Amino acid sequence: MTLLAVPNVSEGRDFAVLDRLQDSLGNEVTLLDRHTDIDHNRAVFTIAGPAHDVGKALVGLAGAVREIDMGEWSGLHPAIGALDVCPVVWLDPGDRDSAEALAVSVAGQIGELGIPVFLYGDLASGGERRERSWFREGGVDALWQRMSSGELVPDRGPDRPHPKAGACLVTARPPLAAFNVELDTGDVEVARAVAAEVRELGGGPSGLRAIGLALSTGRAQVSMNVHDPAALPLAEVVERVSAGASRHGAKPIEAELIGLIPEAAMAGYPQSVPIRDFDPAFHIIERRLR
Repeated sequence: MTLLAVPNVSEGRDFAVLDRLQDSLGNEVTLLDRHTDIDHNRAVFTIAGPAHDVGKALVGLAGAVREIDMGEWSGLHPAIGALDVCPVVWLDPGDRDSAEALAVSVAGQIGELGIPVFLYGDLASGGERRERSWFREGGVDALWQRMSSGELVPDRGPDRPHPKAGACLVTARPPLAAFNVELDTGDVEVARAVAAEVRELGGGPSGLRAIGLALSTGRAQVSMNVHDPAALPLAEVVERVSAGASRHGAKPIEAELIGLIPEAAMAGYPQSVPIRDFDPAFHIIERRLR
C-alpha cells in the first residue's frame, strides 16, 4: 500500500531552510515534488511511501519546522503554523481507513512536539471545524486569542500555540488539485470578485475553494483548491473563472499547478490557458507512481 502526503510549510523564500526541511523528511519516502512560492511564502512537499515511512517523515518535518518563527512570518497565503497543513492522501478508496489512522497517529505525535493540532475535513469533530478557513480566520494573532480564551481547543497537543511554530492542521483525504489562475489585470478586486463567484460558498460547485490575491508580478490571481478534481476537472474550473472574469472586463491568461494531480483532472483542459511548466509525466500522480 502506497500513501501520499502533501505537507505545506510556511516558508517559500529561504532555500537553505527549505533544504533543511526537505532533509528532515528522511530517505525512506520518495519526494515527488517540492513547489515553492515567494509571494505566498509557502512550500508544498509531495511525498509517497508505505504508511509507516510517510508517518515518520511527517513527524520529522514537524520537528524541523520549529525553526520557522510565525511571529515574523508574512505571505499572501493564509496560515496559522510553520507546518500549516499536513494531509495524508489515499489513492485507492480501500486505503482510506489506513490513511485516516495514520493521520490521527501523526497528529498525536506532532502534538507531543509541543505543536497543537486541529483535525479538519472528514476527521473533524463536525461543524465549522471541517474548514481550514475557520481555523485561519484572523491569522496567528487571532489564533493566540482564540486558544487563550478557550474558544479554540486543539484535538491533540498543548492548549496554546507553539511559541514559534504556531499550530498545525491535519486530515486524511483523496487527491485534490491546488490550482491558481492568473488574470490579465493587476486589480486584486477583480480576482476577489471572481473567487467569490466561483467558490462553493458563492454558489459554485461543491468542494471548490477560492480566494483572490495580488501577485508581485503585477497580475491578480484566483487561488483555488478543487476537492474532487475527477468530478470537477480543471477545464470546468477555467471555464467558470473565465466567465466570471469576463463580467469584470478581464480574462485568464496563465495557470499554475501546486504539486501533483490525478489524471482525470486534466480531461479536456484548454490550451488557451496554459499551465506554467506543466509536464504530464511529472505532474500526474498515476504516471509518476508508474
